[in-house]
Formats: sequence, structure tokens, C-alpha cells
Amino acid sequence: MEEIKLGKIEKLIIHYVGNKNNGDGVSFSEDFSAFEGTEELLENMVTNCLKSEEIFQFYFEPTLDLNPVYQFAKSIFQRLDSFVEQSKNIARYLYDNSTHPHIKGGELCLIFIKDCQIGVELVDCIGLFKSENKDAFLKVNPTPNGFDLKDEKGINPQKLDKGCLVFSMDKEDGFVVYSLDNTNRTTEARYWRDDFLSIQPQKNDYQQTNQFLGITKQFVTKQLGGDVEYSKTDQIDLLNRSVEFFKTHETFEKEAFEKEVFQDSELINSFRSFDQKYRSENELNFSDNFEISSKAVKKQARVFKSVLKLDKNFQIYIHGDRKLIEKGVERDGRKFYKIYYQEES
Repeated sequence: MEEIKLGKIEKLIIHYVGNKNNGDGVSFSEDFSAFEGTEELLENMVTNCLKSEEIFQFYFEPTLDLNPVYQFAKSIFQRLDSFVEQSKNIARYLYDNSTHPHIKGGELCLIFIKDCQIGVELVDCIGLFKSENKDAFLKVNPTPNGFDLKDEKGINPQKLDKGCLVFSMDKEDGFVVYSLDNTNRTTEARYWRDDFLSIQPQKNDYQQTNQFLGITKQFVTKQLGGDVEYSKTDQIDLLNRSVEFFKTHETFEKEAFEKEVFQDSELINSFRSFDQKYRSENELNFSDNFEISSKAVKKQARVFKSVLKLDKNFQIYIHGDRKLIEKGVERDGRKFYKIYYQEES
């Protein structure tokens, strides 16, 4: 995605959305909220949503047009004078999906931003922000004899709980959507993206790179992890070779990746079977040839373990040639690793 320059915040409305399972209800605003003097803080909330490299789009089965939030957003982009009405519809729909006991009630802020620039294109943006947790702060009040402190709670724009930005481009594909969720990361409580927004990652270079490295990691650690033929050292070596391939190539070709990383024909066939099954079970559909995203590689490389832990005594970081480390067993049953090197540093 090209660089995004935010436009002017023109409208803001706030509703309260509780937990439906608890019968909290919804409290609506009937008119727009005043925000003069808070523009910079609101822009910080919006910017936090843009920090993620992952871009989403609305979807729904069997057809995109059945996605409620997509329809509400489309109506706002078509007729801005429907903003208050559609914001209430969005709040009602969020309430209907707020049934998990872990979900907290909170303020739902809806913002309309005019004339954002994405590349050379000018587009509008709708921002949805829900605040579930409040930060405590001390307010200083002047008195005739000095100052008093009062404990108050409010929304911290730097610690946004949930956010979503919908840009008015690629309408037929489900718009361009950014999402942020810093709470309720467990599967049963991911209602914001899955149940409420119903969004899925766009099929771009970042997403494809991220997904394929994820599949490779699952294959090496889960499938080969239970195979006695593949020790921890062998697994680390395969993970290192996988990341190295993505770091040293600009484009990805699956067949070339398999030959360079896995090398052995039986291992390649095993990976292909795992890859096909994993994509089918997780409903992943992407090409076997794509441009590699360096940002996705950098992100995934952080979670590719290259540390060999031996009891509680040693940790060996393996970054290079697998042939320089050998595993063996003494006659008395003690296990050992032999490491070859040229110089200390």
C-alpha cells in the first residue's frame, strides 16, 4: 500500500455499547459531538490503526453485499447526511455481537475524515474506535489557597483498545480496511474482526509472504517436530534456510524454494502434502509465485526460533552451517553436541 496522508476530521459522534449478554444496552447520541481542540489527539488514534502492515477488506459468505458493516460504510460514503443514522446501525450491530462474557462495554467513537491521500488518489475515511479500558490520571484544580488533585479516568489515544479505518477505495472488493485489536486476542473473544467487522486480509505481497513463512514454520515445528529423524538442530537449520531464502530473493517461486530449502525429494513431497492440507483447512488461497515483502520477512524472522536449549545449562544460537554442529551420545548415555569453529569473537 502506498503512503497514506490523512485529511481533515469533519465529523465525530459517540455512542455507548454495552455487553448484550449482561443486558447493558446501547446509549445513542442524537447529534454530532464537539471535538474542537482535540484534533491532534484524534489523529493519534487514527494513526495507531495505520501502524500495522496488514491490510484487510470486508467479506461475507455467500456474498459481500450481506456484510452489514460494509453496507453501513457504503451508505455513509454515498450520502454523508446519513452518518448519524448509519452510526447508530453500526452501534446496534456491534451490540448484537458483544455477547462473550469477556467483552467490556465502552464508548464507540465514529469519525469521518475528508480527502485522505493514498498515492495520487483522494479518498474519504470512516474511523471506528471502541474504548473498553480507561486510564487513570490526576487533574489539578486551582483553589483559593493553592491547588487540589482529583482522580479521574479517561480515554488514552495512545492505548486504543479497538479501532478500524475504512477507506472509500476498492469498493467492489470490500474497501481498504485497517484494523487494530489490543484486547481479547483469544479465539473465542475475537469478535471485533471476525463477528462484527467480518474482514479478511487482502491478497497482497505482505500477506502472501507472511502466510507462506507461517506454513513453513508449522510444517517444520509441528510435522517434523514429532519425527525422530529430525532433531531440533535439523529443524532450526530448515527454519534458518527458509528465512534466508526470503531475505536473499526478491520474488518467490515455490518450486525453487522447496529445492533450495528442503533439498530431499521425500521431504519436498511431505511439505507439499502438508501445504495443501493446511491451506484447505485454514481456507487460504494465494499464489505460488509472488513478490517478497521484506517487512513481512522481518516480522516472521522474529518468531523463527534459532535457539537450541540444552537442559537448563546451555543455549546455543544456530545461525549458520548445520554441518558445523554434530550430535552424539557417550558410552555412559550422556548426550553431547560437537561444534566446529575457526575463531572466537
